[in-house]
Amino acid sequence: MDKDTVDITVLGAGISGLATAFWLNKQGFETTVLESKKEPGGSMVTRHEDGFLIDYGPNSGLETTPLIGQIVEHVGLKDEMIYALEKAKKRYILRNNRLHALPTSPVAFLKTKLFSPKAKLRLLAEPFSRKSNEGYYQSISEFVKRRLGQEFLDYAVNPFVAGIFAGNPDNLSVQSALPKLYRLEELYGGLFKGFVLGAKERKIRAEQSKQSARLFSFIKGMQSFPAAIAAKLGDKVRYNCKVERVVKSGPKFKVLYRHSDTSEERMTDIVLSTVPAYHAASVFDHWGDELINHLNDIYYPPVKVLYLGFREAAVGQVLDGFGFLIPEKENKTFLGAIWNSAIFPCRAKDDMTAFTLFVGGARSPELFDNGNDKHLDTVIKEFKKIMRIEEDPIFVKEKMWPKAIPQYRIGYIEHERYFEQFESNHPGIFLSGNYRGGISVGDCIKNSELTVKRICEHITKNADRQDD
Repeated sequence: MDKDTVDITVLGAGISGLATAFWLNKQGFETTVLESKKEPGGSMVTRHEDGFLIDYGPNSGLETTPLIGQIVEHVGLKDEMIYALEKAKKRYILRNNRLHALPTSPVAFLKTKLFSPKAKLRLLAEPFSRKSNEGYYQSISEFVKRRLGQEFLDYAVNPFVAGIFAGNPDNLSVQSALPKLYRLEELYGGLFKGFVLGAKERKIRAEQSKQSARLFSFIKGMQSFPAAIAAKLGDKVRYNCKVERVVKSGPKFKVLYRHSDTSEERMTDIVLSTVPAYHAASVFDHWGDELINHLNDIYYPPVKVLYLGFREAAVGQVLDGFGFLIPEKENKTFLGAIWNSAIFPCRAKDDMTAFTLFVGGARSPELFDNGNDKHLDTVIKEFKKIMRIEEDPIFVKEKMWPKAIPQYRIGYIEHERYFEQFESNHPGIFLSGNYRGGISVGDCIKNSELTVKRICEHITKNADRQDD
């Protein structure tokens, strides 16, 4: 097997699948991407309606790796890439029904009313906190409470986890969900010390921390990114192709799928699955119960995205930030809101402003039991009160994600170890996507390059065996 003859099939045209296909194609591999939908992007879904730009999936990304810029430039999207406005750097947290800016400097930290004096003093004790013996099986809550205290967990980390994962820090593994935070303690013995020394490592790797990385999007929305990659790949991306099964066929693999209403199959040397874990479980349903159990055990909570448009003059809250997150202790019906119009230009028509709200997640999945939608009126009412808006929205759109974001729960390392072993036991099958290595756009891009390296190593080993 060599580069000139190997055939690679990628399942899924989300950002993970397309970015990996991009690198493979650039290296000269024959690559085909099979996508079940009629368009690329996966969870990156952008719509333009009545003068509003709606991103139903990721609203933005953090430029944490130069790989993002490399792809953007190569696919001809550089002129459409935009960065967040300076004022969007502020992040607000709701406490006692008031919005407080998350402090970003020592002076702001001392002045903020988001944390009590006791909590501020507790934070200063972080360098003297001891390491836990729980290791891989430690929750984010346990980790943060031990190192930073209960109040910092309640009013910083709890809403942060809800905003990123739509998750609950009590149930998420700190080692798997926040590996860089976990690594600071393991490598440096503490967070403050690690932040300083870790900056030197990132500089060597030419990476940005998520605290300093620039927030980016595109003039026409986030789906522009996967759409541009797919356009560059051309007919290597096939749409309306629902993969039903992957089977071993001699030294190759047979991919069985339905193209529109027709059953088709293709022989391939390598299969890279980037579809969600629950979908992969059906595609590989006869590859052993252990694989299926691991894939099906990964929890994806339901999330509803609610997009609201208001007259700009009706909004009493100054729009000088990214948006706000809501701690669980505040007992609201939604997780937080993004102030779209304050982050990037051209998100709403003149004299209008747009917001994206998130409802449900692992914090309150029961909101969607029995198809209940009555909570949406409560969400809008709560949002209007927080934002000091007296009028009703003049534009309302919503999208339900029944299975939204994979939760890296306590013990997730057992999944990670098993997937590595499965790939080792079944050469030529690779499992990827945002349930491995991180859920952010930047994580998916970085992992796409790592996946290509794994595929190349497999091809090299196979070629060496044939030479022997």
